[in-house]
Amino acid sequence: MADVRKNEPNLDADDILGGIVEWVSIESPSHDAKSVNKVVDHVQGQFGDLGLKLDRTPGRDGFGDILVCQTTDEMTEGKGGKGILVLAHLDTVHPIGMIERDLKVRREGDSIFGPGIYDMKAGGYIAYYALRHLIRQGKKTKLPVTFLFIPEEEVGSPTSRAKIEELAKGHKYALVMEPGRDGDKVVTSRKGVGRFTLTVKGAASHAGVRHQDGRSAIHEMAKQIMRIEAKTDYERGITCNVGLIQGGSGVNVVPAECKIDVDLRVPTPELAEEMTHWFLNLEPIGKDVELTVEGAMNRPPYTKDAGITDLFGKAQAIYREIGKELNDVPLTGGGSDGNFTAALGIPTLDGLGADGKGAHAAYEQIYYSSLVPRTYLCTRLLETLE
Repeated sequence: MADVRKNEPNLDADDILGGIVEWVSIESPSHDAKSVNKVVDHVQGQFGDLGLKLDRTPGRDGFGDILVCQTTDEMTEGKGGKGILVLAHLDTVHPIGMIERDLKVRREGDSIFGPGIYDMKAGGYIAYYALRHLIRQGKKTKLPVTFLFIPEEEVGSPTSRAKIEELAKGHKYALVMEPGRDGDKVVTSRKGVGRFTLTVKGAASHAGVRHQDGRSAIHEMAKQIMRIEAKTDYERGITCNVGLIQGGSGVNVVPAECKIDVDLRVPTPELAEEMTHWFLNLEPIGKDVELTVEGAMNRPPYTKDAGITDLFGKAQAIYREIGKELNDVPLTGGGSDGNFTAALGIPTLDGLGADGKGAHAAYEQIYYSSLVPRTYLCTRLLETLE
């Protein structure tokens, strides 16, 4: 490519794409540990071939294994000390069989389709390719690099959060290979994510003969839902979404129980504390019913502080080497494992993966034109951060 620095060997977009397609071709829904581990096997083999130190933690609670790949002393200019943590997840939201139906791997113009290709197997592979590119050139990173591959990010990283936070504390930077956004943009802040479950217990009765004896749990929950949804405040950046509801035992029975699951998104730690307190102190609205609330924040807010601003500036300077301007998106509502590292004060740059669209959708795709610029950015970050 003519716009890449003269002293930098060309990056091969077709070669990058070929590796991405290999990863995408191994379907890996979050709750299918066996399938996720097939991807883990593949990735472990590739990093093993590069000579990295490998550590694989067996999965639990029905999830896949956690894979850690670390550069050796021979691969870095400095020995020891805090380095770069690269985060990627290998699970997707798509069920087995999507690759044969709605998301066949194919190219249409600049777009390449496939399950999890955008969110986020392209980004994970780009990180691997970037290090391989440096090694093949005989170059060393200034800092040690640790790659952490997560098996269940799409469901909140319940079994891997502790490992993410443990490793992050020993690193100077965190690079998160989640999808790029809206052209040449990365992510420097994310809302925190909370999950709450409300259960109402009332009293059952015959809906026709003794309706007055019943205490409708659904009626009570309907009032609670209106109360919760009313807490959405776009100006403050708060959203509350009642996403799941179940209740009742029959159309002719006054329902004795109802349950809902709520998704909360907030931009700051202060609002996270405020809203958590509000949820956990909700009380019944009607008479003779019992309300139970459980839940907490499962991803803390990720705010753009001075360390993140400085890291973003370094990335912008790298992107200018190829004649492109890097920007960041406004506060995004989606969570990632970068929420965990940023909350610990680790300068975190997210959204470093391929650009595209359709995360979680049947038209999920990446843009071929983004592969070389994004791989260049990742390669130079690994090479130059110190």
